[in-house]
Amino acid sequence: MNIAWIGGQPGLPELLLLVVVLILLFGAKKLPELARSIGRSINEFKKGKDEAAHELTSREETEKPKDEDTTSS
Repeated sequence: MNIAWIGGQPGLPELLLLVVVLILLFGAKKLPELARSIGRSINEFKKGKDEAAHELTSREETEKPKDEDTTSS
């Protein structure tokens, strides 16, 4: 049993506590920079995932075996 999720989703007091802890750890001036870098990282990850999926689908299309009738002589 995971004790952290007994109460369900975090509410307003928990989120406020999280914001206060983040401000104490990183400082108010660093938080926007940190948020920007996280956003860029997420965008790069999505971009890489989409490129990999596109490459896999294009590779599958080019490697499909052609249906040739080998029973006729």
